[in-house]
Amino acid sequence: MALKHANDSDFESMTSEGLTLVDFWASWCGPCRMFGPIFESVSEKNPDVNFVKFEIDETNRQTPTKLGIRSIPCVFAFKDGEIKETRTGLMDEDTLTQWISELKAL
Repeated sequence: MALKHANDSDFESMTSEGLTLVDFWASWCGPCRMFGPIFESVSEKNPDVNFVKFEIDETNRQTPTKLGIRSIPCVFAFKDGEIKETRTGLMDEDTLTQWISELKAL
């Protein structure tokens, strides 16, 4: 499944169905730029999971504020619109893949 991009206006609809991982990031964040290709690679190997990127910038402040995001990169796991878990910081591909396996078992 292709990587999707969300903003404040479509965030809720993009996380409302199925297992969805949302990567909150910013272009000025070094670890975020390192994690981006990892997130994309894992998305290609997990077509049954929704992968969404949300760039925190001047026009997209509502959602990160509502969710209390204080550090990026930050990945939220949603199942049918409900937050299941969050992870902050750079993850390698194996760690992200293992986390997805755990989330699928919930």
